[in-house]
Amino acid sequence: MDILVRIKRLVVAWLTLVFDNGEQGTLDMKPYWNFGVFQAIRDYDQFKRVRVAFDTIQWDGGLNLDPEFVYAECKTISHT
Repeated sequence: MDILVRIKRLVVAWLTLVFDNGEQGTLDMKPYWNFGVFQAIRDYDQFKRVRVAFDTIQWDGGLNLDPEFVYAECKTISHT
């Protein structure tokens, strides 16, 4: 499994993520904002509190995504 190592940039609903295999990708979170717990991150002040935790992305309150989902949903923008 490819491990998330850092969040490079975030813009409104988009995250640019870097994985241990050298890939960088973007993840659009906007499609999930209307579902349950994800409504909390529609607010940019909440959204920008994202961090890497346990090989995935996590927000305050323990909101996180499955690491395999994160990798699968990222649109690759570069591979070094």
